[in-house]
Amino acid sequence: MRGVFKFAAVAVTAIGLIGCAQDAGNKEIGGTLLGAAGGGLLGSQFGSGSGQLAATAAGVFLGALLGQQVGESLDKADQAYASRAYSQSLETAPSGQTTVWHNPDSGHSGTYTPTRTYQTAEGQYCREFQQTVEIGGEKQSAYGTACRQPDGTWKIISTN
Repeated sequence: MRGVFKFAAVAVTAIGLIGCAQDAGNKEIGGTLLGAAGGGLLGSQFGSGSGQLAATAAGVFLGALLGQQVGESLDKADQAYASRAYSQSLETAPSGQTTVWHNPDSGHSGTYTPTRTYQTAEGQYCREFQQTVEIGGEKQSAYGTACRQPDGTWKIISTN
């Protein structure tokens, strides 16, 4: 019965943490929940009575925090691969040439293909592009326009 109480306490705390992660990605939420569960189970091995409950709660909190950070970095890894491909594609790829990115850790991938290059009346270089992203076997496509900024970066000015 005591084991059931510990599990229920960990589960209730972990579910409560979901509300704190409304803007988080799936990997981040998953990391938070797994970290909370693991930390709670580890914390429950220490102390007795109210001390054990406090150790369990501390384990849930610290495990959730560490798990969230791991999950967040995985989402950021996907973004880093995509960002490099985006910059490379817009800066150096001729129109019609596709630049591919792939995160071997997550399996997520995507492409950028510049479709048209032009110069605005103010002299700013802009490129229309097509982007695809594949996550979990599901592919999404989008089109956009980005313009080169004075500092050399590309800023998306429209998407459709």
